[in-house]
Amino acid sequence: MAHTSIPASLASACDDVRPATAADTVAGIQPSLVAAPATTEQASAVMRAAAALGLAVIPRGAGTKLHWGYPPERADLVLDLTRLDQVVEHAAGDLVVTVQAGVRLEHLASVLAEAGQRLALDCAARPLPSGPATAGTIGGVLAAGAAGPLRLRYGTPRDLLIGITIVRADGTIARSGGKVVKNVAGYDLGKLFAGSRGTLGLITQATFRLHPIPAAAAYVIVSCDSAAACARLVSAALAAAVSPVAAELHLASLAGPCELAVALEGDHDGVAQRSGMLADLMAVQETSHVAAVASQPPAWWRSAGGAPQEGTLIQVAFWPGKLGSVLTGIAAAAERAGLDPVLRGSAGSGVLHLSVPRSADPARVAGLVASLRAALHDRGSAVVQHAPPPVRDLVDLFGPVPSLNLMRAVKQQFDPDRVLSPGRFAGGI
Repeated sequence: MAHTSIPASLASACDDVRPATAADTVAGIQPSLVAAPATTEQASAVMRAAAALGLAVIPRGAGTKLHWGYPPERADLVLDLTRLDQVVEHAAGDLVVTVQAGVRLEHLASVLAEAGQRLALDCAARPLPSGPATAGTIGGVLAAGAAGPLRLRYGTPRDLLIGITIVRADGTIARSGGKVVKNVAGYDLGKLFAGSRGTLGLITQATFRLHPIPAAAAYVIVSCDSAAACARLVSAALAAAVSPVAAELHLASLAGPCELAVALEGDHDGVAQRSGMLADLMAVQETSHVAAVASQPPAWWRSAGGAPQEGTLIQVAFWPGKLGSVLTGIAAAAERAGLDPVLRGSAGSGVLHLSVPRSADPARVAGLVASLRAALHDRGSAVVQHAPPPVRDLVDLFGPVPSLNLMRAVKQQFDPDRVLSPGRFAGGI
């Protein structure tokens, strides 16, 4: 539905509505309008007006992951949530914070650090066309289900979320959870909306549990001759009594060495003792290499999932205990496709990312995806987070989804007219 002017109902619903520009495209689709509400109530009014006008709505935060998934079937109105940028309440004594969806992770981190606390979501940052690198907004990270290396210890956004406010497709405001960690009031909308990619409703506010910033951190880093050796070290590190908070691997080439970094946190003496134990353990496991202990992570730390959108990014999820066989399967699939992707990610948590440059032959990339899924059929999944159009045209980005019928039923319940990010998720949801 094309618009040459701003409908009066939208203008009265929100004080910031404008025609869209080329910078507002969504996976190559040009919308007509952009609305930027400053409150949950304004967002509700915008959704009511959009529903009456029959507009398809695309929620947007910082836009760092707006290129994920399929292009929308329709994109009439981008609903920009970055004006919802307030830290509503920080109950430091209870280790709880309530924030609006447009709050950027960097800003929240600085606010919480004043009380010696943090939200343990260390998502990868990526450069935006209009500015410097950013790790995105709270709402965007929650909607994408994104998490960084600390997921091994603290989990993903859905694990840290204890309360949420959303706006449904018809403008209805709904709330779930509360402001205390043990609150169990109402339906658990948070679990449902985490990872929903803007297809069920607008996330306008969220409450999270926090953790203290550790007094010390150390990174035990070792380079292995092969991915198999790296997998053995990951297993040894997770089995040891050292309580790692992250275990990340990086292969610039599948044929080259594998670099592993294991993070430890705590008090100074405890971290020093445990990092020494882990370094010795790694040296015993792989006698040809020396494990170094550093106070800072390697340069590639937190880079998984933050690759530029111009290429193809494939997320492989699996049971962590299957790491060795999964790495073998990835290498075999890449060899069959004639590609050598960069491989990195949370080996200890069962989430890896393969990055393939835009210059790669689309047919080869499609072959890689098919081979990965065949190799992982009973051990994990391979989802194409983003890809250039020539690749996107050749592959099913999400692959087999066992719960697809249930997902469609939930979509029908929350968005029966399919106006929220239509067609962007698995199975055309």
